[in-house]
Amino acid sequence: MKRIPKIAYLLVAALALTGCAPASNNTVVIATHDSFVISDKLKSAFEEETGLTLEVIKAGDAGALTNKLVLTKDDPIADAYYGVDNTFIGALRENGVGEPGTTKVIDYADVCFNYDADWFARHELAAPVSWQDLTLPAYAGLTVVENPLSSSTGFAFLITTIAKYGESGWKQYWKDLKANGLKVASGWEAAYYTDFSGSAGKGDYPIVLSYSSSPADEENTVALLDGCFRQREYAGVLKGAKNSSGAQKLVDWMQSKVFQDSLATAMYVYPVDKTAFIPETWVTKAPRAKSTLGNELNIDAGRSAWLKQWSDLFD
Repeated sequence: MKRIPKIAYLLVAALALTGCAPASNNTVVIATHDSFVISDKLKSAFEEETGLTLEVIKAGDAGALTNKLVLTKDDPIADAYYGVDNTFIGALRENGVGEPGTTKVIDYADVCFNYDADWFARHELAAPVSWQDLTLPAYAGLTVVENPLSSSTGFAFLITTIAKYGESGWKQYWKDLKANGLKVASGWEAAYYTDFSGSAGKGDYPIVLSYSSSPADEENTVALLDGCFRQREYAGVLKGAKNSSGAQKLVDWMQSKVFQDSLATAMYVYPVDKTAFIPETWVTKAPRAKSTLGNELNIDAGRSAWLKQWSDLFD
């Protein structure tokens, strides 16, 4: 049995603690999850507007990013962070990682299962109508999810199952998933781009834990829109940053219209600015969830115990 460290409850040994520090106050460094995307044009616009040079450190999925920020809080690897979500933001607060008053919501998305409609048509099998169906024999060996210890997407679904089945029932659901051939990938990019049959990797799993907006980037995938988790992503200034003023300018800029307009097409998330650009096709291809679960739970209070119990099931 693995012992989960208290500070971030993740796979500490798997993470390198190296990073780049700002060379001067003309450089601002932001630590992000691996799915962060900013175009060269947009990066140049920020640099021209502020006179700063922007450097990006990608540090794994959001859970791994959180862990790395906690473990390096006494010698921060960056000035600012982006991509820690509402499942893990409490770990930053508990460990005094962020500069108080600088945390801002940048975007949101709904964590929902997607399925490869072409795969189900070819195999003449009815697609699931709910994630609760995934324990049925018909879907044995067809589902991949992300590890909640290292992935905010995976942790979001864990929270969803706890909200649905309660403290006394959620572990049985996961036992049934495991017995039904569930694959657990390290993070979203591995699950979606390598394991999922409906994406670029053309993998072996036609059902993947992803987002309601993911089908906007695919031809024949469908999201299950009931019982999803509303995920909010944050940016903020790191305590002890070498360029805290530059970091604050960057966080403020990420809330500006020019950056918010880029979010939907760059990262397939909804901008927090309700006036920002959303592609027309999202009405049908990337709608918000019809219903959500889990946001009402006290995630900060439950995080350590839930992850420990999940780890015991899958160790």
